[in-house]
Amino acid sequence: MTDGLTLPFAGEDVVRRLSSNIEEPDWLLEERMDALRRYADLPGELNPLWTTYLDLRAARFGEIETYLETGDAAQVSTVVPDGAAAILQVDEDRVVARALSEEARRAGVIVDTFANVGRDRPDLLRDAVAGGTSLPADDKFAQFARAHAALGVLVHVPSGVSVEQPIVLRWSMGKSGRGLVARTVVSLGANASAGILEEQVPTSARAEEGATDVQSMWWGTTEIRLADGATLSFAGQQDFGPDTLMFVNRQATLERDTDLRWALASVGSQLQKSRIDNRLAGRGASVRQVEIGFGSGSQLFDLTSYTRHIAEDTTGDLLSKGVFLDRSRGYFKGMIEIQRSARGTDSFLGEFAMLLNKKARSVAIPSLEIDQPDVRRASHSSSVGPIDEAQVFYLQSRGLPRDLARKFIVLGFLEPVVARIPLPEAQARLRNLLEAKWPEPPMAEAA
Repeated sequence: MTDGLTLPFAGEDVVRRLSSNIEEPDWLLEERMDALRRYADLPGELNPLWTTYLDLRAARFGEIETYLETGDAAQVSTVVPDGAAAILQVDEDRVVARALSEEARRAGVIVDTFANVGRDRPDLLRDAVAGGTSLPADDKFAQFARAHAALGVLVHVPSGVSVEQPIVLRWSMGKSGRGLVARTVVSLGANASAGILEEQVPTSARAEEGATDVQSMWWGTTEIRLADGATLSFAGQQDFGPDTLMFVNRQATLERDTDLRWALASVGSQLQKSRIDNRLAGRGASVRQVEIGFGSGSQLFDLTSYTRHIAEDTTGDLLSKGVFLDRSRGYFKGMIEIQRSARGTDSFLGEFAMLLNKKARSVAIPSLEIDQPDVRRASHSSSVGPIDEAQVFYLQSRGLPRDLARKFIVLGFLEPVVARIPLPEAQARLRNLLEAKWPEPPMAEAA
């Protein structure tokens, strides 16, 4: 399968225009140019285990024009949602909501765009992104975003600050023929703690347009740095429209005694390609990651994760699950790397998929690279197959119709991610999205 990565909206002229529009300092333009050079030199996929599964045939990049100018909408909401500590919402190319609770503001929490932080706290922005280490240097998709981002968001929690309620980041995208390239950088100081809920939802412009098959695109990053003793829970929900392409790189660098929890759910989009890089660089660092995808129609979810154990006594627990209907496909690709310096590592990777139709397809490719024999655990597990008929029979024996029994098994299979989503209304929304994916039962059974 060809990588298909010919992007009409990439290039030096685009990069320089973006930097000029945002009135960036010279050092940030140099960051972009460095990323552009890397992007031009890298193949679509470096890992020979996975090159066969880079499939971008569904992407029609020629239909898409990326936004080159971003900023605030005419009216920006300053209302914090109930149960949240802050919100920043972007609709297509405009910030439509930006707000901090009074407690978060007093604690010095920052949730704002690169442009505003660069004006008010240039030192903070430079510390967060300079040097390019917050994204994988060997990934073409990540370097594209680093070079071509039209909008950046910085979340900063100072040392010692605990943010009890979640910070909400919401991206609305889907206007036909348009695309947004964005970056999100998250920085937690020593012994800080926070939770983030990121939502990717269809834009209101999509409903106004009516039916169209012209594609749209959201291409973004999540770049996390946790200082010693910091704790972060990051939950993500993706429900873009059926003609939206989504590309996302998430990288986290964990210092000493840090704890990171990922809970990521993907339901929408025509094509989603994501890569998560966890770098456990400090002794005692820990990451727990749960990721699900629920595909129908001709959707494709390409979900990759790398977990690199660099320091001693680090822990990784990663679980990917998928459910696929109709002609949808899911690729689960994972790598645990235990470096020679990583004595005492405890790491597990699991990848599991359910196929609910004969034409649905999925592959699971968990991998290990171990350069240190003194580990507590290094293991992986995977399976791809239909629903266990013994479980279906058991539920039918308790009086449930067959279709309802299958539905309960599938939703229970995905529940580990749903249960970790903060904000009750967001959790309920995800459950509704998952239920909505389930096909209607045959008329005879429904009756």
